[in-house]
Amino acid sequence: MTLQQLKYAITVAETGTITEAANKLYISQPSLTNAIHELEKEMNIIIFNRTNKGISISKEGEDFLGYARQVLEQAAILEDKYKGDNGGKKKFCVSTQHYSFAVNAFVDLIKKIGQDEYDFSLRETQTYEIIEDVAKMRSEIGILFLNDFNEKVITKILKSYDLELLENKEEVINRIHEAEKYIPLDRLYLSPQCGFASCEIGNKLTEEEQWAKLTLVKDIAKEVLG
Repeated sequence: MTLQQLKYAITVAETGTITEAANKLYISQPSLTNAIHELEKEMNIIIFNRTNKGISISKEGEDFLGYARQVLEQAAILEDKYKGDNGGKKKFCVSTQHYSFAVNAFVDLIKKIGQDEYDFSLRETQTYEIIEDVAKMRSEIGILFLNDFNEKVITKILKSYDLELLENKEEVINRIHEAEKYIPLDRLYLSPQCGFASCEIGNKLTEEEQWAKLTLVKDIAKEVLG
């Protein structure tokens, strides 16, 4: 297994076709196909499923590509550190729904840590993409909205990706009290995600789910503010 083979596999996954990946990598299609086959044979896994309609990533391929991205990232850091002039930086990415508190916390983190060691990025997107970002190791942290109506579904999806759910009412309250050390409580606000889908494949919320959001905000506000 070589770094070049890992790069080939990730490029195929990103483009979705051997043809486009070969053009992007400036190699012939047969050479790229053979390199992928050799990688799969050496690792004893199937990274891509082949059909008459094209290719798709297998479940074990998803896991493998996640690790491959980490390997390439670490290799890039080594090269930057010992070949470059300004040293390598680690990447830290957060995927989140549209939360003002997440943006504010992210900005505070950058101010506290600085940008000498890390390249920070914040991606605001939909629920299913947040889960995929973390599962495929494109993001270190994913922030989701959770309530009684969607908890079972989201928990099931997270388990299928071997991910851990980090958000709950108690943790939100704890973060509010932590923020209170720096900002007066009367200047802190709760802001739920928007209650309507912003695109065709966005969050399809029932009326009950939208009311549940308001109920959660009300319960937290009542418990914290009295």
